[in-house]
Amino acid sequence: MIRVLVVDDHPVVRQGLRSFLDLQPDLTVVGEAADGVEAVTVAAEVRPDVILLDLRMPGADGVRALHGLGTAGSTARVLVITSATEPAAILPAMRAGAAGYVYKDVDPHALAAAIRSVHAGHVLLAPEVARLLAEGDRRAGADRLTARERDVLAGIAGGRSNRELARDLGLSEKTVKTHVSSILGKLGVQDRTQAALYAVRSGLAG
Repeated sequence: MIRVLVVDDHPVVRQGLRSFLDLQPDLTVVGEAADGVEAVTVAAEVRPDVILLDLRMPGADGVRALHGLGTAGSTARVLVITSATEPAAILPAMRAGAAGYVYKDVDPHALAAAIRSVHAGHVLLAPEVARLLAEGDRRAGADRLTARERDVLAGIAGGRSNRELARDLGLSEKTVKTHVSSILGKLGVQDRTQAALYAVRSGLAG
């Protein structure tokens, strides 16, 4: 049986979810919570496999609950259930550790399938949310670039070879190669061409 904790500030929603999920042969609701603080407390008590978590709740919302669960060492997989349809509203929850999300108008059987999926270790992401997460990670990577790495990236975008960059910046080719490897890692790109494209799109091309 997959043990589920339902977190929502509306009692009628919690009751409806419990009634449906308890009808499933492999799902059982082991607890309910009305906000993020209670979610962390109840999760520690009942040790669910999956937490079905509303995002928008008074007081401690879903994102705060996710941070609290992480701090408490919860191993439960979290499936966000939300009425927010804009990807940007869902990003904070995904970055805080949610395993996926579904909308509140989801078909009940699709919800059950989603719970089984995240319990099995899968991540449920719409393509547009995955794209925004990747872009955010790359932006964060750019923020970690040193001043010298930014110089090297600008040179890459300008089509400069490692030898040319070494000459222009007064460095050894080995040092330039090290900088290039660091840049690729921080930006999460595979090669110089992708790094150059990133630099142009983000205004780092010089």
